[in-house]
Amino acid sequence: MNLNFLLLAPFVMGASFLFAQGSISGNAESTFQYLNEDTVIGANQPPSKGLINSYMNVFYTNGNFKAGMRLESYLPRIQGYPNRFDGTGLGMRYVGYKNDFVDVTLGSFYEQFGSGLALRAYEDRALGYDNLLDGARVIVKPKPGIVLKGVYGYQRLSFQSGRIVHADGIVRGIDGEIHLNEAIKKMSDSELDIVLGASFVSKYQKDDNSTLILPENVGAYGGRFQLMYKNFFLDGEYIQKEQDPSNDNNYIYNYGHASVFNLTYTKKGLGLLFSAKSVDNMSYRSDRTKDLQDVFINYLPALNKTHTYNLVATLYPYATQPVGEVAYQVDFLYTFKRKSKLGGKYGTTIGANFSTTYQPKMDASSINPNDSTGVAYTSTPFVMSDSLYWQDINFNITKKINKKFSGILSYYNIKINNDVAKISNDAQGVINAHIGVVEMLYKIAPKHSIRAELQGLFVKPQANGENDKGDWFTALVEYTISPHYFFSFMNQYNYGNSDASKRVNYPIVTCGYIKESTRFTVSFGRQRAGLFCVGGVCRFVPANNGLTLSFTQSF
Repeated sequence: MNLNFLLLAPFVMGASFLFAQGSISGNAESTFQYLNEDTVIGANQPPSKGLINSYMNVFYTNGNFKAGMRLESYLPRIQGYPNRFDGTGLGMRYVGYKNDFVDVTLGSFYEQFGSGLALRAYEDRALGYDNLLDGARVIVKPKPGIVLKGVYGYQRLSFQSGRIVHADGIVRGIDGEIHLNEAIKKMSDSELDIVLGASFVSKYQKDDNSTLILPENVGAYGGRFQLMYKNFFLDGEYIQKEQDPSNDNNYIYNYGHASVFNLTYTKKGLGLLFSAKSVDNMSYRSDRTKDLQDVFINYLPALNKTHTYNLVATLYPYATQPVGEVAYQVDFLYTFKRKSKLGGKYGTTIGANFSTTYQPKMDASSINPNDSTGVAYTSTPFVMSDSLYWQDINFNITKKINKKFSGILSYYNIKINNDVAKISNDAQGVINAHIGVVEMLYKIAPKHSIRAELQGLFVKPQANGENDKGDWFTALVEYTISPHYFFSFMNQYNYGNSDASKRVNYPIVTCGYIKESTRFTVSFGRQRAGLFCVGGVCRFVPANNGLTLSFTQSF
């Protein structure tokens, strides 16, 4: 009998017994594309013609024991994903132990301290973004209301030849949070709910620069709070970062800072949100030489509404500027009661949103040109210059006309500084776009409905006569047979392009089938080049023309 089999048999039997006793869950996803050459929109056919991204997560628990892994496959990767994604192998794996007092993880893990200003390790597959930490994490809950965290590890930089490739730097961090109403008995019945927290994160990267003296250990630290009283909720966080010369800031030796505050008031039929953010020199990576979306240790949330309509969300999206920005947002939602004068029989909901972002005021007048400290300017939180990065003003009205018909009417005015955002090669300075959207839903029968969208985008010419790519029109029709089938047709038309040869249609047909936790989708058509953004993080999507098949499954 084979000696290797005899040696492995006890381990195989033990593993089989272990997994038979526990529970397994997870999900799978696969997206395949077959692309055609399309010189009209600048779409290229890859040498392989077919592209595929596939993932499967498997999570196992047995009592206090936990383990998990993710198998990834890029054969080759879909266009627009980082060119370092290649091959098939384990993209994430961990083992751990958890009870009411301690949670220990060894291997790959995701974690966030507070709102993420100091540390956020997370994955967003749609963006091709994954900055997980590989190392060790410990979470301790010594008493009710108190949570202590410690993390230590390398960040995932890429996935090459079927294996994780790490960034050069090491990330270390501790975080503590106390919920006073749980930790202190006298406050358990208080109407004022208070949560306090503090974080410290440090990165280490060897100084291998022959011309500069670079700090090898760079810390970021600060505190946060959450207050809730009846219908009000207020939270805020402030983080300061030590000197961190890098590619992002042209190797200056300024300190960095980031602040985020949110005030919310809600009651039945009414919601009001005010947010403010101030960021300066807060690009924080585990490798100072990287750029784009590589190995960010922290996360800087975007203070603007998340849009879903095609022309609004994809043509002029805004990406957070980690080097510096001052941003504000106000969001308002109100529902007029049913059978009131403005509410009508079914009620009417109106929404309004305003967000704006400016460059911080950077004062270099007090800096001596012969100063050897490397500090390039001074700045103060929430003091901004007159240089506009972004502005979004939008309104919408949602109205149900009768039992079968409802609609949404929306208007958007978006201004974006293309010199900063760099979303187009056809414009300079601030692009000013007006967008109108009409959405209608009609229920044909109990399980049959049809939804339509009409969208128009109109670009105001700049002082030099430029209007970027000009005006656009989008139409979408979607037919749903609940709960299993849907069919849709969408066409974008760049009818206002000043170059007649670029007045192009982008039609695409999509259909899908859903059964419980399984979903199949098939689409065929054109996709224009542009940015795909989620929460202020973006990836470039090249133009393509072809067939896309996708499959998702949860278990």
